[in-house]
Amino acid sequence: QVQLIESAGGLVQPGDSLRLSCAASGSAPSSLSMAWFRQGPGKERVFVAAIRRGDGHTNYAGSVKGRFTISRDKSKNTVYLQLSSLKPEDTANYYCAATSKNPILSYMGQEKAYDYWGQGTQVTVSS
Repeated sequence: QVQLIESAGGLVQPGDSLRLSCAASGSAPSSLSMAWFRQGPGKERVFVAAIRRGDGHTNYAGSVKGRFTISRDKSKNTVYLQLSSLKPEDTANYYCAATSKNPILSYMGQEKAYDYWGQGTQVTVSS
C-alpha cells in the first residue's frame, strides 16, 4: 500500500508563487507515475499536471501550462508542483495521485488511472 503525504498549502495573493510537495511512502514501487489534480469550490476534480514514470515526461492542463511546473525526486519518491503567477481561479483543494500502472492514461491525466491519492491540501489565492 502506498501512502501519499502532501505538504501544506496556504493563503497567497494573486501573482504569488507556492510550492507543493507530495511524498510517497509505504510499500511504494520503485517507479511511480505521479500527478496533481485540483477541485475548486463547487466544481469537479480536474487534472492539473502529470509526470510519467521512467522518462519523466510531463503533461499539463491548458489552464496552468506556463505557470505551473511539476518535477520529481525519484530517490525520495517525491513529486513537486511549483505554482507561479497564481490567480484567484487557482483556488482549490490540490490532490496528489500516483500509480505504478497505466502509463498512457495516467500521463493523459485520466483520474481513473490513478490508484493512490493524498488527502488534499488547500490553496487559496486572494487579495
